[in-house]
Amino acid sequence: MAPVYGLLGEKLGHSLSPQIHKKLCGYAYQLFEMPQSKVKEFVNGRRFRAVNVTIPYKKTVMPLCDFLSPQAERIGSVNTLKVDDEGKIHGYNTDYYGFSYLLKRAGITPAGKKVLILGSGGSSVTVQAVLSDLYAGQIVVISRSGEENYQNLARHYDAQIIVNTTPVGMFPQNLEAPIELSRFNRCEAVVDIIYNPLRTKLLLDAAKLGINCSNGLPMLVAQAKMAAEIFTDTPLAEDEIERVIGQMEKEATNIVLVGMPGCGKSTVAGEIGRLLQREVLDTDVLCTEEHGKSIPEIFALSGEEAFRKTESRMAEKAGCRLGTVIATGGGIIKRPENFNSLKQNGFIVFLERPLKELAMEGRPLSTDIEQLQRLYEERYPLYLEFCDTKITVAQTCTETAAFVIQQFNQFLGVNE
Repeated sequence: MAPVYGLLGEKLGHSLSPQIHKKLCGYAYQLFEMPQSKVKEFVNGRRFRAVNVTIPYKKTVMPLCDFLSPQAERIGSVNTLKVDDEGKIHGYNTDYYGFSYLLKRAGITPAGKKVLILGSGGSSVTVQAVLSDLYAGQIVVISRSGEENYQNLARHYDAQIIVNTTPVGMFPQNLEAPIELSRFNRCEAVVDIIYNPLRTKLLLDAAKLGINCSNGLPMLVAQAKMAAEIFTDTPLAEDEIERVIGQMEKEATNIVLVGMPGCGKSTVAGEIGRLLQREVLDTDVLCTEEHGKSIPEIFALSGEEAFRKTESRMAEKAGCRLGTVIATGGGIIKRPENFNSLKQNGFIVFLERPLKELAMEGRPLSTDIEQLQRLYEERYPLYLEFCDTKITVAQTCTETAAFVIQQFNQFLGVNE
């Protein structure tokens, strides 16, 4: 019988770990989702060869181990369990390696700096250990009920590095943030160990402020590489980490198309979906399904404002997904909140087409060329602000789709 590997946690629907371990070593990797009351029974049952452990059980499993690695014992957190040939359970901490790798990759140097850590759980104690070993100047841990908490954050607005180890902002609570980042006027780096979504609200805020930032995917893949070595007793090359990070980012990142009404977003999105074998979502279609009416009917019966509110909800719904192609309505850029909804997991492409070539049938806001010209002048700067790249629509849909895919690969640093 093949050895059983997997992940133990409370809520695992968001996990990318099965894909990562498959890419690293090819073995099957199961999700063991359970409440706290079942953890002891599961671990003592030893019906696994090795498992990773995630929120909120990294401290819970410690007393269930027969042996702890020196690092796990020093840190006080275990995220990897392995059953030896005699049935003894060994506890390890591979998150230490993972977080160290993340900091090095992001060019974040904690030495001598004030670091604010949000959260005090198992991941937090690992982060504290790494930062201490890297000679951070001052480490402040914020918890909900401790001496340092969210009510007295103002005393730490001078923090230079901020690390979020809480689940705030993690799928499905996307676009929530644990703090108001703009108040930290000395902040030079932000790390959020969440990896789904790829960009939490905290990271989106950091990017807007020009602050160096990283999500938790490099940490997740690096610790998985070390865990896989423990699972299989086989060393892996370190460059495997970057290979898997690149593959995971490509598979998870949505391709989002914005542009004027009638520029061909839906058609191009369909072709990209066909070429990449991806699901295609269309916010206009989602809106019509929500209302049970066509877009001109929604405008006529409920007005533009009602449509825009629905459109924002659909943008958020679609933007939470991973690895899709999303076509949007021409006015998606009119509401700033739609940017975060679509950018959290997305690569955003502005499809530009000459006005005379734009289709106007069924477009309630562009019924003639003069109206279309005014609309274009109003929206053009918003499209530029919204997108990662601008592409002029080619002669054929397939050519345009191929060029979008080429730009997508360049954006992610993928050579294909």
